[in-house]
Amino acid sequence: MSPGGVLEIGQDGPAADATASRREDAVLLARLRQGEPEAFEQLVRTHQDRLYDFCVRMVGDREEAHDLVQEIFVSVHQNVRRFREDAKLSTWLFRITKNHCINRLKYLKRRGRGRSEEYDETSTLWVDGPGAPPAPDAALESARERARVQWAISQLEPDARMLVALRDIEGLSYDEIVDITELPEGTVKSRLHRAREKLANLLGRLEP
Repeated sequence: MSPGGVLEIGQDGPAADATASRREDAVLLARLRQGEPEAFEQLVRTHQDRLYDFCVRMVGDREEAHDLVQEIFVSVHQNVRRFREDAKLSTWLFRITKNHCINRLKYLKRRGRGRSEEYDETSTLWVDGPGAPPAPDAALESARERARVQWAISQLEPDARMLVALRDIEGLSYDEIVDITELPEGTVKSRLHRAREKLANLLGRLEP
């Protein structure tokens, strides 16, 4: 309670986390605009894994995704002074990544190139639980399921694939997705609904 008898509301929780994140972004951006190499290294370390994962979902090829991430960070380095701070830094990075992925898919389509690799079940194993890997049978089944889901995602049109990756895999909010895609929220939701229905059909899980 404040001296005047007014209840003071604490700054804990999601709102405080968002405020702290914005402050951290502002500090990092200021360092980036000053050309600090360490700031750019921090940016890459913080975001490269998520951007790489998104690129893999979009182009379905790990080598292409690796090349894309390098190109994306070159673009970020060249354009960081133009960032208007009209969105979160991570949202801006995803916007750039989305554009690079769409352009690369168009290029590959023109070249008539297919995806250079199938989704290898053994490459999708991951640690489950507090430091202990799952039992081999469970791990193999999980890997197969992940491979099936990734195959189904790869069958979607690029715009639908993008929405599924941003919302259902990356867990971004609708506000963030609107900022990234520059689509109205209603359009995002309706297209995402149709994409999920198609995924369900592909996976044989659509309820009658």
